[in-house]
Amino acid sequence: MNKKFISSILVVASMLFSSAVCADQAKGLNVLITASERQAQMMAMVLSVQTIKKHGKEVNMVLCGSAGDLTLRSTKTEIMKPSDKSPTQLLNALLKMGASVEICPLYLPSVGKSKSDLIEGITVAKPPVVAGRLLDTDYKNLSY
Repeated sequence: MNKKFISSILVVASMLFSSAVCADQAKGLNVLITASERQAQMMAMVLSVQTIKKHGKEVNMVLCGSAGDLTLRSTKTEIMKPSDKSPTQLLNALLKMGASVEICPLYLPSVGKSKSDLIEGITVAKPPVVAGRLLDTDYKNLSY
């Protein structure tokens, strides 16, 4: 066989292989955070940032229970190693990166807060919409 023919086959094979790899990737992540532990919250934020920043994928995040505290303007969280960032800093970064961040509809009335107490860009989740996202097989679901 000649070198041109072999080169052509290799180019076509590599294109098919790279298309297959990309086709298997999800469109993004649905991230549900209920954990009160800051390390778990931080890991959810770190993976979400990497999903957008390094992989160019979408992130839909819903925070419930004590994790909902992260959505309040008044909440300040401690800087964590090794990133030297806090969960609230990463949450704000995610909003700037275009992530969809929502709070459970039960959270605000349960803690005596209103929408005006939320960080700008965070909205109240609509259960039918969230359920639809969780059922969408084009997205991976993570729960912390």
